[in-house]
Amino acid sequence: MSTGEGSFGLKLAEKFFGFLLLIIGILAAYYTFTSVEALETFTWFFAFLSFIPLALGFFLMFLAKTE
Repeated sequence: MSTGEGSFGLKLAEKFFGFLLLIIGILAAYYTFTSVEALETFTWFFAFLSFIPLALGFFLMFLAKTE
């Protein structure tokens, strides 16, 4: 296996994992903001927690460059 094939597999895995984190973050943010009345004072805490996988997924999908 050459280094080009290994690099492609690593890039694909990175993009796929970033995509999964993006989906998890979007779902977490959606369910956080649709249940504001149940969460009451903890809404912003869970909103912050839902933006962590969103930011990591965005970083892996669009900004990280595997060499």
